[in-house]
Amino acid sequence: MSDKPLTDKQRKIFEFICAEIEKRGFPPSIREIGKKFDITSPNGVVCHLKALEKKKMLKREGNCARAIVVDRVRQSTASIPLLGLVAAGTGIEAVAVNERLNFGELFAGSNHYALKSRGKSMIEDHIDDGDYVIIRKQATADNGQRVVAMINDEVTLKKFHKKRNEITLEPSNSRMKPIVVTKDKDIHILGVLMGVVRKCK
Repeated sequence: MSDKPLTDKQRKIFEFICAEIEKRGFPPSIREIGKKFDITSPNGVVCHLKALEKKKMLKREGNCARAIVVDRVRQSTASIPLLGLVAAGTGIEAVAVNERLNFGELFAGSNHYALKSRGKSMIEDHIDDGDYVIIRKQATADNGQRVVAMINDEVTLKKFHKKRNEITLEPSNSRMKPIVVTKDKDIHILGVLMGVVRKCK
């Protein structure tokens, strides 16, 4: 750290950068810094970053704000909630858990969550027993999308098809039969599949 004190603006920018690194796992962009502090010119932001670098508050490994390194700040991995299990076979009871699954920036976001797949009904879509599926929250789906659906109190991962007033949830396993959602069943779409994560054995 330099003997020269920070200006009030430099201190606030530095604290903002540290907070964003701790929260998201990476620093804010030049545009984000400019927006936060009403600095209209990117060059204005760069001048502040150069001043902070000169005062040895941070290091820059390139010409963009994303290349900022602050030695004393631990870069945390972005994470999304792991809410429980979802059946890829016979439906199972929906039981909430309080865990987090870290994926960095790829799937992070308040509208995403993870479920652990059980069963083999989606195996032809390369979703195996024990895989983690990344789901984007939404209450509707298009035909052919792979969705997490709650039927009564059970959740399942299947391909969604709707024709007139009939909904069919199709497995990706030629050995298994589709689920036809009859009028006496209460169905809710909880989200659509965005990705699959598998830990190699």
